[in-house]
Amino acid sequence: MNERWDLMVVGAGSGGSVVAARVSEGPRVNVLLIESGPDYPNLEALPEDLQNVNHGSFFDHDWKLGYQPSATSRAGIPFARGRVTGGSSAVNTAIALRGVPSDYDEWASLGNPEWAWEKVLPAFCKLETDVDFDGPYHGKTGPIPIRRHPREELVPYQAAYLDACRELGYADCPDHNDPTSTGAGAHPMNKRGRLRISTAIAYLAPARNRANLHILPDTDVLRVVFKDGAVSGVEVRTKGNVETIAAKNVVLAAGAIHTPPILIRSGIGPREVLDRLGIAATHELAGVGEHLQDHPAIGPTLIPKDGIADWDQPVIQTTLRYTATGSRDFNDMQLEPLSFMHIPGAGTLLLGLAACVFKSYSYGRLVFESADVDARPRIEMCYLSDDRDYEKIRDGLERGMDLVETKAVRAVHDGVRRPTSDELAQPDVLETFIRRNCATGAHPSCTARMGPADDPTAVVDQRGLVHGVRGLRIADASIMPRVPSANTNIPTIMIGERIGEWVREELSL
Repeated sequence: MNERWDLMVVGAGSGGSVVAARVSEGPRVNVLLIESGPDYPNLEALPEDLQNVNHGSFFDHDWKLGYQPSATSRAGIPFARGRVTGGSSAVNTAIALRGVPSDYDEWASLGNPEWAWEKVLPAFCKLETDVDFDGPYHGKTGPIPIRRHPREELVPYQAAYLDACRELGYADCPDHNDPTSTGAGAHPMNKRGRLRISTAIAYLAPARNRANLHILPDTDVLRVVFKDGAVSGVEVRTKGNVETIAAKNVVLAAGAIHTPPILIRSGIGPREVLDRLGIAATHELAGVGEHLQDHPAIGPTLIPKDGIADWDQPVIQTTLRYTATGSRDFNDMQLEPLSFMHIPGAGTLLLGLAACVFKSYSYGRLVFESADVDARPRIEMCYLSDDRDYEKIRDGLERGMDLVETKAVRAVHDGVRRPTSDELAQPDVLETFIRRNCATGAHPSCTARMGPADDPTAVVDQRGLVHGVRGLRIADASIMPRVPSANTNIPTIMIGERIGEWVREELSL
């Protein structure tokens, strides 16, 4: 570790693994990839929870975070994030959605023209091998395989759900990544059989034998070190020792929850936070930890008929994308059936149907209470604080209740557990239920958002460079200026692709 690295990447998740792999394609650029969690160098060493995509891994490779969904929710609800090479791409349910063109054109309109739809589409195509579709919207040679479950692979509830959508007049959607599509159909997913294809498998595995790429797992980053306003290295804790590793350039890719605390410990953030924690200011940026966005969700839980819910089934196979009643945001909602849910106190597995607000307007925040590397920020999501989100999620719950009463879905369940008939009957009681019980879509973003230097909320410019310092970039979901209308794994990989290419070009000159 005494070598001076050309590039140090902090975080081996959906963004960082991609950046490290792409930059190390330049053989003269020495890259060090640092990861807080363990590293499994091959499939033979990969634990079962990281292999089996039928359900997410919530315990063995988790950060043990807690969050508060809304002002009326309890705090400390578990908030799963992957702590391992591959990050959350190694523990998630492998949904491979992109969002809609207006998501990225909105990014461009906020002062980031490099992220317009026409600019990001080539990166989306580059990262994938779509085994079902080709044409201008799909790639055939990328590291991430994408497929959809055909009808014969659907478990009974998932098949019944598609029949129910058709029964209620929703359009069939064979390809949710066609930007013009809407309706119900099989999810695009990055999986092979039961194997979740994380960025550790797709990007790091082919790059591991490069002499210029080194992976340092089980290592926590305390702070980025600066000299005369430029990066000079990173202070880390590894194997119980604290040391500083010299580097010319650093890319933070620790994710929307963990990148902001590294910035704060490095003296980059709101003045009030730095002063309160006793951290010398490197550069004041008010937006660090602010503007947290996610996709809030709620929906009915159902009591399955015998033999319908099985822990060994795929938990997700299909979804319905639609535009909420009265909304001008295209495909701003998802209604997603869950093949099983284990709810404490329920005594058995339940079926679920999640109404998710995928074009949300509410903002939360990260609250920093300590400068200690082992401290975790308080995650205040503030779901539904914008009334537009409440109207969308209430509309989604109503549509969900219509779907569970269809002939197709009634054939697989023996009744609705929640919400109760009393909760549905009174608008004020229903609102209390929704606001108290809405939960995470597991897509935190926007906590170090991109924008021009004259935007007081911006932390990085459109190429990921942190304002006010030299040599420091961010390449994860924290730089999204608005959360896209999609599960954020594939959009974050796209960010890694674009920033990785830019960094490789710069450092290879």
